[in-house]
Amino acid sequence: MTNSLDLKIKKGDLLNADCPSRDILKRLLGRWSLLVLIALKQETLRFSALRRRIGGVSERMLAQTLRHMEEDGFIVRIAHDVVPPHVEYYLTPLGCEAETRVALLAEWLENNITGIMAHRQAFSAESGRHEEH
Repeated sequence: MTNSLDLKIKKGDLLNADCPSRDILKRLLGRWSLLVLIALKQETLRFSALRRRIGGVSERMLAQTLRHMEEDGFIVRIAHDVVPPHVEYYLTPLGCEAETRVALLAEWLENNITGIMAHRQAFSAESGRHEEH
C-alpha cells in the first residue's frame, strides 16, 4: 500500500484532487510565475530589474511569487551583504526545464493573440444579442 502511494506521489497525478502536484501547478501556472520564468531565462536579475522587466506586478506580489518559486526549487535567491541590500535571482536546473515548457505556451499565445481576441469580441457581441431578447 505504501509503495503504491509513494509511486503516485513521486510521479504525480494532476487529476487526483489529493495530489500535491495540483498546488504546484497552481503556483507555477500563475501569471507572475510564468513571467518570472521567462524573464530569468538567460540571465540573473536583481529584484528591481525583474520587476521592471515583467511590468505591472506589484512589489508585494512579486516578492510572494519569488518566495513560492524558491520554495518549490525553481529559482535561487542570492542576498549580497551590502548596503543597500542587493538581491539577485536566477533559475535552477528545474526552473530552466519548466521555462522551456512554458516558453512554448507563451510563444503559441503570442502567435495566436489576434485570433483569440477576435473570438472574444465575437463572443461578447453574440452574448450582447442574446441578452437583448
